[in-house]
Amino acid sequence: MEEEQILAALNAHWVASAAGDINAEHEIYDDDVICDYPQSGERIFGRSNLQALRGHHPGKPSGFRVRRILGKGNIWVSEYTIDYEGQKAFTVSIMEFRNDKVIHETQYFADPFKAPAWRSQWVELID
Repeated sequence: MEEEQILAALNAHWVASAAGDINAEHEIYDDDVICDYPQSGERIFGRSNLQALRGHHPGKPSGFRVRRILGKGNIWVSEYTIDYEGQKAFTVSIMEFRNDKVIHETQYFADPFKAPAWRSQWVELID
């Protein structure tokens, strides 16, 4: 798969995710995909299990914003935020492609925190 095609597939995936289109969201995955959530120590085997898990999330996301997508070859990284019940989750997704589909994804989730005052002279706040 060419990099332009992968980028287009990723953009379609994130648009479907933001819209809550559970079927279109999961078209990017191989039937035997593995998805890891290292922070909770969970591994999901297979597209059907991943789709079922996400479809049963009790706190459906109310907002979704892709900050950037970077990649080359078969490895692509997406950085985005998800709003869950008024709280932002800063998220990084690392996807490995084979034969036009994602065969492995690792997702990291981080809660926001207030910038400490001691470093304010060296930083600029971003949204």
